[in-house]
Order: sequence, then structure tokens, then C-alpha cells
Amino acid sequence: MQKIATWNVNSLNVRLPQVLEWLQANPVDVLGLQELKLTDDKFPHDAFEAAGYQSVCFGQKTYNGVALITKKPVDEVVRNIPLHEDEQARVIAGTVETEAGPLRVINCYFVNGQEPGSDKFAYKMKWLTALENWVRAEMQKHERLIIMGDFNVTPEDRDSYDPVGLKDTIHHTVEERAHFQNLLNLGLTDAFRMFEHPEKSFSWWDYRMLGFQKNRGLRIDHILVSDALKSSVTACTIDRTPRKNKQPSDHTPVIVALG
Repeated sequence: MQKIATWNVNSLNVRLPQVLEWLQANPVDVLGLQELKLTDDKFPHDAFEAAGYQSVCFGQKTYNGVALITKKPVDEVVRNIPLHEDEQARVIAGTVETEAGPLRVINCYFVNGQEPGSDKFAYKMKWLTALENWVRAEMQKHERLIIMGDFNVTPEDRDSYDPVGLKDTIHHTVEERAHFQNLLNLGLTDAFRMFEHPEKSFSWWDYRMLGFQKNRGLRIDHILVSDALKSSVTACTIDRTPRKNKQPSDHTPVIVALG
């Protein structure tokens, strides 16, 4: 059994103790982190090593940043989307050996996009197109592939607490959802939607207006699996527990289990 998880920690400096505590309780094989908000020289490799994990990171000051925390060594590490010029640290990929064979893991912090019609939204569209082109090439090289992270997209209305009121706003636009579908069309499957879950199952809640307490959330953190992995997926869950921590991230982990 392999377990792979994604978690936007919204500052590893602030939440390192929470991440280590969660790993102790949930000893996953691979953990993808987003929004590290620190430079590579500040990354706490020693803390993860003491917990029994190796780590590779791609950070920047104040914003963004991604990392892979793994029990086994990571090979063929790629940082950011090849041939796509980008000053922001948003992607880290690597290959992990498993009993079933090599597993390619792509961990991403997708562009937020701010609001439709903005320059940041245009940047998001361009970034998503570049990602899709690269993932297509990666899937030709790696049959067993996972792409995961904070996608900043609600794929469907049921992934939003207020799909009517938020219609056509950021994370809910037709354009963003089309790009999500483009990824699925490459031969990927949303692991969470392979199983029945309660209505209003979300992975992110605003800090404001009692968002978590009132379950005013969005499902924007996703794990997509390639066709070669689909039959081995035994579960995909959202762990709400860390959102109850003192000073939590506004996101919570999503975990997929491979049999």
C-alpha cells in the first residue's frame, strides 16, 4: 500500500510543527507541499530527515514554493515547467521507486488568477496551457503518473459551497474548468471522484467569516492519477483534522491510497 498526499501549508515556517505532527500520525510515502513561502536555503531538510523523510524543494522568498517529502529517494527531479519561462516557483516533479514500479509525481501550486479579465488571469491561462503540454509529454515517458497540488479550480458546482453566488468568479470560471477537463482528457482521473463522499466535501476554507466552522469551502486541492494507476486506487480522502489546529493553514491534506 502506497499513500500519497498533497497539502498547501500556507507558510512552512509557520506550520512545520503541524506538518511533522501530521506525518507522525499519517506516515504517507510521499507528501507534496505547496506555498512554502521560503527560499531553498531556509528549507528544513534536517527536520524531515529526523522524521524519517527525504526532501527536495523549489522555493522563493515570501511567495509560492513547492516540495516533495518522501520516504525513498527521488530521481529525475524537475523544477517548474520546462520551456516555459516563469519566475515563480510553482512545480516540482520527481520519480519514486515503489514495489509496483517507478511512480512519477508532479506537485504543483497552480496560479490563483485573482479575477477573470485581469493580467493574473491571463497568466493563469497561459500557465495552464504550458502545464498541459508538458504533462502530455511526461505521460508518454511515465505510465504511472500522479499530478497533485492546489489547483485553484473547482472542477464542478458541487465543489463549491455557493456555486450560484460564485458563478463565473475566480476558481469557478468556464475557462478554468475547461483547463481542468483538458488534464483529464490526457488520460488522468480525479481520484477523489472515484468514490462516494458526503456532499460539501471541501479542502479549503477562508479564514474570514467563520468559513471553516460554517463549511463555506471549496474543493480546489486535487490528486489526478493516470490510467495505469486507476485500478490500484483504493481510497482518496480529505483530512479535515489539521484545519482545526491553532493557526492552521486554510487548506487541509488530500490523500490517495494505492493498493
